[in-house]
Amino acid sequence: MKISVIGGGYVGLVSAVCFAQLGHTVGLIEIDIDRASSISRGSPQIYEKGLEALLSKHLEKSLHVSTAYDAIPDTEIFFICVGTPEGDNGHPDLSMIQSACQSLGRSLIDMDSYHVVVVKSTVPPGTTEGLVVPTVLEHSQRAGDEIGFCMNPEFLREGRAVEDFMHPDRIVIGSNDSRAGDWAESAYRGIEAPIVRTGIKSAEMIKYASNAFLATKISFANEIGNLCKRLGIDVYEVMEGVGMDHRISPHFLDAGAGFGGSCFPKDLSALIHLAEGMNEEPLILRSVQNVNERQPARMLELLQKKIGSLEGKRIAVLGLAFKNDTDDVRQSRSIPVILSLREMGARIAAYDPRANDNMKKMIHDIEYCSRATDALRDADACLLMTEWPEFGLLDEEFDLMKNRVIIEGRRILSCQDKEGICW
Repeated sequence: MKISVIGGGYVGLVSAVCFAQLGHTVGLIEIDIDRASSISRGSPQIYEKGLEALLSKHLEKSLHVSTAYDAIPDTEIFFICVGTPEGDNGHPDLSMIQSACQSLGRSLIDMDSYHVVVVKSTVPPGTTEGLVVPTVLEHSQRAGDEIGFCMNPEFLREGRAVEDFMHPDRIVIGSNDSRAGDWAESAYRGIEAPIVRTGIKSAEMIKYASNAFLATKISFANEIGNLCKRLGIDVYEVMEGVGMDHRISPHFLDAGAGFGGSCFPKDLSALIHLAEGMNEEPLILRSVQNVNERQPARMLELLQKKIGSLEGKRIAVLGLAFKNDTDDVRQSRSIPVILSLREMGARIAAYDPRANDNMKKMIHDIEYCSRATDALRDADACLLMTEWPEFGLLDEEFDLMKNRVIIEGRRILSCQDKEGICW
């Protein structure tokens, strides 16, 4: 098939290279000239396992990059993968969706054949039918039966996105008619996974509900972990037993500093505001959010109990990305910790295997180190924030500190004298 992917960000780029890997001819449309140029040179600008290799494999063969909407003439299916960041009021900012739909519509004016427009961006229920469909039709000057519309949410974990695309738990396709849904389904031919066919609004809600439930599991584990710590119980032993129940599963029950990234916080906030806008009180969702926002402060409370005032103290912060295997620092739990440390007068030495540069763009006035040992040298304490495997091997390196005061927000350290945030 001939596929065009609109948006060269995280979801768009991963989707484009994976569709090319499935044998389709793919055009990646990215209006940011610098990003498009970088991708065209084989540099994805994001770290994702296997992504750069696939990009190089298919670039200028079955994958073409353009800043215009004519990247692939006679495109059959358009996948909209632009960002929907959180707005000032908690609602997602849909301006990039609207702009993409306007440009896409204008590109379809002179095309007579049937096309399918698939929304892969995360959008509130009702957005595809209420915004995407009328905008595309208006600017294309075409009738509703000449263009099919679908919602196909992504479920890509950062750090494992290529694997998740090629080996998904399920593929969800919401469509306004069976023909459009069939076309969207055919784009995934070659992938073995259950196909869930729904209405468009249901597909939009499946994405939000999935992320909200996973976030709920994390905050639940953290709340139980906070209680377990007071009782002297190992929460990881507890959650191992809990997770063996097939109705619960062991996934997303790792207690720690909380969740971050580009999806969970944003999508949880959007779902809360959606509910409140419909006069529903999202009690559980609010609690999930509150637990997550408070969790990083517990590391600072532990730190102060151990070393007292933080004024002038050198604190090593290991891990800046919101999780391992990515350089994404969006909503990382390291951010509120670093900002609080700075307010308390601490001197911060930070290190991350991949995310130093991205964190520098957000927080300038701290020391960034090229190795964990550089951050640990002469430190009064260490806070571990990201579960990079290399951190799990640290032990004697902590002897470089003034005192071995080690608090971990992710359970990965093998040394004996560390203390967990909630275990």
